[in-house]
Amino acid sequence: MCVVDDDAMVRTSLQMLLEVLGMRVSTYADAAAFLADPLAPDCDVLLLDVRMPGMSGLQLQAQLNERHADVPILFISGHGDIPMAVRAMRAGALDFLQKPFNEQVLIDWIQTAIQRRESARDRADGADEVRRRLASLTPREREVLDAVMEGKANKVIAADFGVSLKTVEQHRSRMMGKLGVRKVADIFRLLQGADPPDAGGALLG
Repeated sequence: MCVVDDDAMVRTSLQMLLEVLGMRVSTYADAAAFLADPLAPDCDVLLLDVRMPGMSGLQLQAQLNERHADVPILFISGHGDIPMAVRAMRAGALDFLQKPFNEQVLIDWIQTAIQRRESARDRADGADEVRRRLASLTPREREVLDAVMEGKANKVIAADFGVSLKTVEQHRSRMMGKLGVRKVADIFRLLQGADPPDAGGALLG
């Protein structure tokens, strides 16, 4: 959990509130201090003030977007207006709260953001595992996988490849073993865990 706000009282109050809930909190007086910390962009949630000396919160958000830092941002501001909030949301912020804000609303938002981030990490880990399994296939096993995904029967695949039915059955068995599946339907479900471009690229082999 990271807090970037030039108001020391706000930083302290937020830190105390969040630490009581068992969260680890790092606070920064300005955007420059946040960017100077190499670990900061990896925080689970960023509570970010809009108006600060030097780089503004919106400018920091733009910097993080340029660096592809995937961190949920909640803007907090005592001076925010609708156009500013719209700009922040269009750039990827998840919400925009006016000071003073309801503490329970803030807590609920943070917990939701953390759950979303954990779910996204789980999905990314799952996609990495699918890509690893696909990468373990030999070129011929990938060709068999492509053919199976097209709905072709083993006899048709054998004719297309100019090999025996037994050879296709062996390739298919090894392919499914490496993917950790037992049925064709399982393959479709497995590939849903990979990003479409990566899955397609792997299938085309």
